[in-house]
Amino acid sequence: MRRRTVDFRRPVRRRVVDLLWWALCCAVVLLFLYIITKGNQIESRQVLSKRTYKNERIMEGLNITEEMLSPNSVTRQLNDQISLAKSFVVIAKESNNLQFAWELSAQIRNSQILLSNAATRRAPLTTMESESAIHDMALLLYQAHQLHYDSATMIMRFKAKIQALEEQMNSVSEKSSKYGQIAAEEVPKSLYCLGVRLTTEWFRNLNMQKKLKNKRQVEMKLKDNNLYHFCIFSDNILATSVVVNSTAINSKKPDMIVFHLVTDEINYSAMKAWFVMNDFRGVTVEVKKFEDFTWLNASYVPVLKQLQDSEVQNYYFSGNSDSGRTPIKFRNPKYLSMLNHLRFYIPEVFPALKKVVFLDDDVVVQKDLSDLFSIDLNGNVNGAVETCMETFHRYHKYLNYSHPLIRAHFDPDACGWAFGMNVFDLVEWRKKSVTGIYHYWQEKNVDRTLWKLGTLPPGLLTFYGLTEPLDPSWHVLGFGYTNVDPQLIERGAVLHFNGNSKPWLKIGIEKYKPLWEKYVEYSHPLLQHCNFH
Repeated sequence: MRRRTVDFRRPVRRRVVDLLWWALCCAVVLLFLYIITKGNQIESRQVLSKRTYKNERIMEGLNITEEMLSPNSVTRQLNDQISLAKSFVVIAKESNNLQFAWELSAQIRNSQILLSNAATRRAPLTTMESESAIHDMALLLYQAHQLHYDSATMIMRFKAKIQALEEQMNSVSEKSSKYGQIAAEEVPKSLYCLGVRLTTEWFRNLNMQKKLKNKRQVEMKLKDNNLYHFCIFSDNILATSVVVNSTAINSKKPDMIVFHLVTDEINYSAMKAWFVMNDFRGVTVEVKKFEDFTWLNASYVPVLKQLQDSEVQNYYFSGNSDSGRTPIKFRNPKYLSMLNHLRFYIPEVFPALKKVVFLDDDVVVQKDLSDLFSIDLNGNVNGAVETCMETFHRYHKYLNYSHPLIRAHFDPDACGWAFGMNVFDLVEWRKKSVTGIYHYWQEKNVDRTLWKLGTLPPGLLTFYGLTEPLDPSWHVLGFGYTNVDPQLIERGAVLHFNGNSKPWLKIGIEKYKPLWEKYVEYSHPLLQHCNFH
């Protein structure tokens, strides 16, 4: 037989090898699939075990049972109804539907009794025993929905309620501000009594008047620039007395202190009588009235000129010019009082003096102030404590920076300072014509567009670039309206009761009153007669 050629022979060996390779690949694939399947089973077991553990923790924390987690749980259904019913009770009461609120509350109690009984016997509630309670509660909840006790409606109602409460709060706050301002401006009966008694005593007791006239040595001290000169402009006798007394008691050299007091015609005699009949450790006291200053007239003083304007009078004294839009504190007539504005005329009031410390009548002195007179003001006119830290303000808080004059001349972030304890270099004051600067700005503000209130804003403009910052411990503020750090109180030389809550008023802050009252001699016969206590 003839053999085939090589090319036409059957490849038997090659087929066997190929089959072996395919079998091996299939085995590897099957092994890989088996491993993946096993891994998923293990992972799912771990997830299930974690979920089981987590569910156990949740059940333990919420104090729930397996029966409550059942989809057919009657207990859970009752609990859900009770929770919803409780919220509807609140809404019903808010809507003044007290009858419906009572019905809901009664049904809530019934459902709670059922749950309590089931818990006592440690057996789940059956559908039969709870069917009536669930049915009755469902009817009430449906009725609640018909009464529009749904979430959207109640949100709208609560929003309206909140708005009404906010309006009510704003109204009460405004009234509180007005009443507080009225209380702060009120002259207590005891102070009025003291003024009347002292005035009577002055005109009845001629020896008191002679005693004042015979003090020739006093006149020498009033012009001696080697002494420590203080000035106060006030119509409050007792407050002024506390300032003088506290300064004298805490002074190392009270015989070198001279107080220059300026008051008005009404309180002039009473003020003189008080400081003649009382001794303050040898402190020299001079009393004047501003009505005696012939230079103080409408042709020189812008404030007096403004007082003659009918619109200004209507704004401050009638309160009808802008339908009450301006807050009451801005309309206080005291801001036009000359006793407030005399601080801008100190060189004219005391022409012989070179340096003076100005004190408000609502301060208490608790340290020796003699070192104030040796402070170098570096060519500036006013030495004052800056108030731009913490809750106090910078220039933009006091002035109207929408006005081009203010924008052009003053940095809005410039640091403000406080009146109440100021060291004034009267030599530099006269050189720089500071009173003329004050007149310029006061005349520009005739329409009250530069600032609204008080003497501090014109002071900030007048002494801009002319103020030397003092150590904050010299002048601590806030005792008439806020809480003050006890460490500041301890370090403070002058404590200022700025704000409405003055220490001689009933609305004074009780915890700070002792700081002021310890300088009042309540055993004085006149104070006892006028019921000071």
